[in-house]
Amino acid sequence: MGLVDCIVNWGRIKSPWILHFNSGACNACDIEIIATLTPRYDIERFGVLLKGTPRHADVLVCSGPVTFQVEDRLKRIYEQMAEPKFVVAVGTCACSGGVFKGCYNIKGGINTAIPVSLYIPGCPASPKAIIDGVVKLLESLEEKEGKE
Repeated sequence: MGLVDCIVNWGRIKSPWILHFNSGACNACDIEIIATLTPRYDIERFGVLLKGTPRHADVLVCSGPVTFQVEDRLKRIYEQMAEPKFVVAVGTCACSGGVFKGCYNIKGGINTAIPVSLYIPGCPASPKAIIDGVVKLLESLEEKEGKE
């Protein structure tokens, strides 16, 4: 790996840009995800920045189960993201379908549509759990870069 690649990877790890996507949640996890961006929890201290477009995001943060209506949209958003890209499933519904599993319009967790890098369970997942999960994801990326 060249010097330029090392600098780009360092920048990606130290300043991940996230995109939040609600695939049909009850909004409890959405509120907790937004709470992590407030000054009380301040996830920006880790360099995390919320973006409004998948073309600028490195991490896709998903909440809620995958419905048949939203599956194609979720795949399209995932495909628009640049490599390397990561997906974080926040909440029990995003991890497995949760209480909605088995309903007529629910396909299941986020992993039924796109590959998931990190699961953060909870109903709803607390801001502290979300921050812990994101930090662990960043640490695993640093370890992976150190081995290369």
